[in-house]
Amino acid sequence: MRPADCFEELAKALHERRTFDCGRKDLNDFIQQSAVRLRDAGISKTMVLPALTESSRAKADICSFYTLSHTELKRDSLPPSLAKKLPRYPIPVMLIAQLAVHQKMHNLGLGKITLIQSLQHCLKINAHLPSHAIVVDSIDDKVRGFYEQYGFKPLETKEPNPLRLFLPMTTVADLFA
Repeated sequence: MRPADCFEELAKALHERRTFDCGRKDLNDFIQQSAVRLRDAGISKTMVLPALTESSRAKADICSFYTLSHTELKRDSLPPSLAKKLPRYPIPVMLIAQLAVHQKMHNLGLGKITLIQSLQHCLKINAHLPSHAIVVDSIDDKVRGFYEQYGFKPLETKEPNPLRLFLPMTTVADLFA
């Protein structure tokens, strides 16, 4: 399996979802069963990095994917230095709802590439629909460590998700300036 050069929107006719296996059942089930349905409902958008295909294959395997959506944070869940500058109503943020790499592509830096692509995508959306930050919900401490190495910080409150991290959009903009 060799990745193509660019990410594209998930399409049932072009991408083989059934063979995706990142080693986590919940993420496999998401790409195989929920991603298209949620896109069609206007809830999220899933982008995939397809594998280069042999000309005889109808659908490309998926090397990695990410899913974006919107959510909100309570002001008091942000560090006081950021919160004091914000309104008292819920703060709009972008959510990297899912991010996964096929097991055959592990340890090749594709997680980092997929994260960078998702951050760039968020920044492009932010130009038209501003969000204060990008949040991720880590599924465990190992995944939390992955995001923290790229600057994501824990939120101040531990409820409802103690593994929810954020990265201010201004920091993302600085990364790509």
